[in-house]
Amino acid sequence: MEIRNLIAEDLDDVLDLRRRSFGPLPPGDNEKWRRAVLPALGEGRYLGAFDGSRLAGAARLRRFTQWWHGRPQPMAGVAGVTVNPEDRGRGVGSLIMRAVVERAASLGDAVSALYPATTPIYRSIGYEHAGGQYKVRLPAEALRQIRPSGQVKLRRMGPEDAGEVVSLLHRVHSATRASGPISWDEDTWSLWLENKDDFLYLAEDGFVVYRWRGDDMQVENLVAGSGETARALWSLVGSASSIARKVVAAVAPDDPVLWMLRERSSEEVRQARWMFRVLDVAAAVERRGYPAFVSCEAVVTVDDPLGGSGSWRLEVAGGSGAVTPVAESGVKLSVNGFSALYAGVPTATLRLSGLMSGDDRYDEALDAAFAARPYMLDYF
Repeated sequence: MEIRNLIAEDLDDVLDLRRRSFGPLPPGDNEKWRRAVLPALGEGRYLGAFDGSRLAGAARLRRFTQWWHGRPQPMAGVAGVTVNPEDRGRGVGSLIMRAVVERAASLGDAVSALYPATTPIYRSIGYEHAGGQYKVRLPAEALRQIRPSGQVKLRRMGPEDAGEVVSLLHRVHSATRASGPISWDEDTWSLWLENKDDFLYLAEDGFVVYRWRGDDMQVENLVAGSGETARALWSLVGSASSIARKVVAAVAPDDPVLWMLRERSSEEVRQARWMFRVLDVAAAVERRGYPAFVSCEAVVTVDDPLGGSGSWRLEVAGGSGAVTPVAESGVKLSVNGFSALYAGVPTATLRLSGLMSGDDRYDEALDAAFAARPYMLDYF
């Protein structure tokens, strides 16, 4: 089995592979999919596993920005991991995922995330449960009753606003010290903002993307940098309540809208869990944001079977982290465990689940430094 970069001539075979793994794309989406993946081909971010000349499996590395405690860094989003039915059980999935991890690191990404269809294969190469995409089901009438207390200017947006959307996400996620959310690159946002079935509105410090979903409304993205804008955007969605009874919305687990509702005795929330992997310990620590009040240090030893094992002294102060390789052994973590710690999973949980062992004197400091409630609004 050979792993190599996919090229444009392979895309018909990739579409057949996707059809056999996930079902066919909706009518008319093939051309849009080709436009979306072509940049990945040129960047070496779409890999195929070949048995001779036949495509047996594929995986794509999406180019994202991800925020951790308000600080952005490049992130490799793994998507479209597919193996032909006749090739399953031959280790093709593990083979291509190992190549994906190596390629992401070589491209300079220090962290990676994915939404798993199944967990064991990804855990075996270092990915661990980290956060979720939270979708809450709300009465449309309850959103309509959220009243803006001031004037917020909204306008329709389109592909030409992609740059402003990316800039806005940087401003808002930084100001709110968010952990986990992602942004597509500007070209991909431009492609998504072409969708004629979406309702797209932009404010000075926020935007919303929503659509009809049967008889209900679905909010794909709603990001706001102020309470006034959040109220204006949620009220806009709720204005469909004369027809739509429910709104299904992707939100943060502590999204302000949940505190704006007049009535909140119970709610229906569905989670799509995502997994996370640190690819480069030193770079990932130095690129992450931390609580400004935390000043601490710890020695961690990370075991990564795909390379990158070692011991480091981590120093956190003033909202930034620094890393120094050391010869001594400290807290012992598998790369799965360190990835989960990075994403805010408490040290007590990691120890009880067997992902962390050894010296416990740094546990409280590590919990304070890496505290997070990670989420994503986007599914990929």
